[in-house]
Amino acid sequence: MSADNEKNYTDIYSKSMEDPEGFWGEVAEDIHWEKKWDTVLDRSNPPFYRWFAGGELNTCYNALDRHVENGRADQLALIYDSPVTSGTVKKYTYRELRDEVATFAGVLAANGVAKGDRVIIYMPMVPEAVVAMLACARLGVIHSVVFGGFASNELAVRIDDAKPKIIVTASCGIEVGRVIPYMPLLNDAIDIAEAKPESVVVLQREQEMTELQDGRDIDWAKAMATAEPHDCVTVAATDPLYILYTSGTTGVPKGVVRDNGGHAVALNWSMKAIYNVEPGDVYWAASDVGWVVGHSYIVYAPLFSGCTTIFYEGKPVGTPDAGAFWRVISEHEVKVMFTAPTAFRAIKKEDPDGLLLKKYDMSKFDILFLAGERTDPDTLHWAEEKIGVPVIDHWWQTETGWSIAANCMGLGPFPVKAGSPTKPAPGWDLQVLDDANQQVKAGEIGALSCKLPLPPGSLPTLWNADDRFVESYLEEYPGYYKTADAGFIDEDGYVFVMARTDDIINVAGHRLSTGGMEEVLANHQNVAECAVIGVDDQLKGQLPVGFLVLKAGVERDDADIVGEVVQMVRDQIGPVAAFKQATIVERLPKTRSGKILRGTMQSIADNKEYRMPATIDDPAILDEIEMALEGLGLAGKRN
Repeated sequence: MSADNEKNYTDIYSKSMEDPEGFWGEVAEDIHWEKKWDTVLDRSNPPFYRWFAGGELNTCYNALDRHVENGRADQLALIYDSPVTSGTVKKYTYRELRDEVATFAGVLAANGVAKGDRVIIYMPMVPEAVVAMLACARLGVIHSVVFGGFASNELAVRIDDAKPKIIVTASCGIEVGRVIPYMPLLNDAIDIAEAKPESVVVLQREQEMTELQDGRDIDWAKAMATAEPHDCVTVAATDPLYILYTSGTTGVPKGVVRDNGGHAVALNWSMKAIYNVEPGDVYWAASDVGWVVGHSYIVYAPLFSGCTTIFYEGKPVGTPDAGAFWRVISEHEVKVMFTAPTAFRAIKKEDPDGLLLKKYDMSKFDILFLAGERTDPDTLHWAEEKIGVPVIDHWWQTETGWSIAANCMGLGPFPVKAGSPTKPAPGWDLQVLDDANQQVKAGEIGALSCKLPLPPGSLPTLWNADDRFVESYLEEYPGYYKTADAGFIDEDGYVFVMARTDDIINVAGHRLSTGGMEEVLANHQNVAECAVIGVDDQLKGQLPVGFLVLKAGVERDDADIVGEVVQMVRDQIGPVAAFKQATIVERLPKTRSGKILRGTMQSIADNKEYRMPATIDDPAILDEIEMALEGLGLAGKRN
């Protein structure tokens, strides 16, 4: 790394800490404002800080219209690539996407939706989902995207919280080898919910047409054919753009609010600063619009910055094989990709030697970014070796909207340290605190916490729940936002996110990170993926238990592999870890976004009641985990 890189980052980071108003005020000039702000940061009502108070803008105008008006009308804005529908590819220029969005905004307006109303979007990964999101933004309507195929009772909870005037849906979603009808799920949810939408707009997909209810349901295509396009509606910078629900510890989802002004400013800036992409570049976030990554980096940030964004309806493996990602990168000349580590672990498991990669031209591909859960060094090194480009871990959350810590590739990259998302991003005053709210020394594990006020783009509050916002995030460490992640910052200023704070286990008085143990397990030559949890132990408080998913084609005896990983942990972490138990499983339970459900596994192991996570990918995996634990004398067999 050059001294210039370090100086550039240090200068920018220091300015963001010492003069946040000056820093973000300057950055905000790159956004189109209908009315400039009165105050960059309104500090009058802490902890409810507000960015760009008095400013007025429209998010959709900044994503689409300004590019049409400023010379990018014929550039591709969005490429839809769907291997699950026999290889459908559909491309939209900025003008075409603006016209679709303006027309659908007309559909919503004609059905009584107006500024400040809510619309729930319950859709698969089809371009109409983007159209619906941006049409809401165009009208100043607050959208709440719920992952397509979500269970009825969970959808009902979100309907009751958001109270949408309209729900936008599709007749079905498509998974590998199966079609998932949406209407039965949605109809059940509306039956359960107390708040009833006035209308439901339905996109009919040829794979599963659905019957529409007279008087309630509106056919997407028919409505679009007759609708009048609608102009952008100006909103306050502090007005909500969307609500995105994330799971809460009580089982009641938390509606994370995103504002219009701070969101546009931060995300637009992040595209160059963090991802090093320029207007006109092709950017691909392989995620889903049901998640924050889909909001921030499939839809909003790439379009704010004049990029071409990829909208992918498929999986990393199985559509048709573990070369799916390489095909998309090659075919659409992707410069930067962002996905979850779990996607690459799946690819590595199916094609450990990277043979499929050799079929594709990857010459336009520059950087791979990973986030969503901790990137284990083994996966990082595998990707580096096979692809031959920088592999960059970064760390953020639904609540923050963009990176808390990252290797800011546009500000000058730092050397990669495996297991670290590098340094705090400008705007984030990240500190490691002990239980007494005091900073700990470099290298010591504590609670990763962000000093208030948080930068633009992060959540200002929870939907209709200011008290819960304070209670959930701000009470435990006064003056700070609680990330609920544990970790440390080393002497070089690199951040290490080790585990959720409830995943720090206490073995005979020693605080140990399950992330550290997972790192060791992942280094075993036969292990594709792993997880470590702490289970209750009468003698030592907690003991670690490992779960191993093996690479394809491994034919060794399970007991030999378990014996080897136990020895590896003993050798590399020490006997203090008391790591003596591991089991081999076919797969790990995950959310649909790829996060391993360690807390649920822990509850099963300890024979405690648990709530089925709403976001679980396949509930059947939990039975498999329970059987594996019973084989160790845990779970149901525990006294």
